[in-house]
Amino acid sequence: MILTVTLNAALDVTYQVPDADWDGVNRVSAVHRRAGGKGVNVARVLAALGREVVVAGLVGGPTGQAVQADLDAAGLPSALTPISGDSRTTLVIHSTTTALFNEPGPVVTADELDRFVADFARLAKGAEAVVISGSLPRGVPADFYATLAAMAGVPAIVDADGEPLRHAPKGRPAIVKPNEEELARAFPGGGAEELMAQGAGAVVVSMGEEGLHAITPSGVFRARMPYRVEGNPTGAGDALVAGLALGLAEGTPWPERLRRAAALGAAAVAAPVAGDFDRDVFDAIHPQIVIA
Repeated sequence: MILTVTLNAALDVTYQVPDADWDGVNRVSAVHRRAGGKGVNVARVLAALGREVVVAGLVGGPTGQAVQADLDAAGLPSALTPISGDSRTTLVIHSTTTALFNEPGPVVTADELDRFVADFARLAKGAEAVVISGSLPRGVPADFYATLAAMAGVPAIVDADGEPLRHAPKGRPAIVKPNEEELARAFPGGGAEELMAQGAGAVVVSMGEEGLHAITPSGVFRARMPYRVEGNPTGAGDALVAGLALGLAEGTPWPERLRRAAALGAAAVAAPVAGDFDRDVFDAIHPQIVIA
């Protein structure tokens, strides 16, 4: 089982708007509403690949009930810790360009966080790997992902931004996965090498259509994409993390681990909503990705 952690779970709403007029009135051609947050998206991809998953995290209020109901409807096993605050909503507007609006999320109390830690410790005992990803709701310490990685007892992946990314190596996770912009913001004078020096087992930097750059115990690798995939990039990084988690649980050699992860990220761009991927795109692009 692979355990995914989404502390700031959300109800993801995606509007498809052909030729959006950002200064006027728009007609929405399609609406998608589903449980989201980065760890939830990772779990969806892993489940579609046939892996056993459990979704952990925090949910509360009417929005949290909608998140739980969608997970249940999708058949995604979950063990979410209840909180008193209302979970957040995110909005994606996908047109000729894509805009993402993220609410900050609820305030989490110390008692609620303690209950989550107890739940996490229990769930991690049955996991092969743990994925800890996304933003932190208010009230959660900035170094909390490092704390979870350290206590997991199994290999962990951390996918975070800002202060949680800066603190992540202290928990000695097996993989830290920032994108280029996140890495530049968190370590303007260092980068992947600094993450490694502070305790990360490996660092995989996603670069969109440019592929991946990875510093690993087996060497430094670059995954180069053969062509650009058009579509909605929201959730592509989560599909990529799902590929890394799968490789971590299976012990897949790094070159093939990176090739599959990059292919999943590209295939997710071709899907309309985060958490899905286009299998035809995956099958087509996977063998063409060059690892050097």
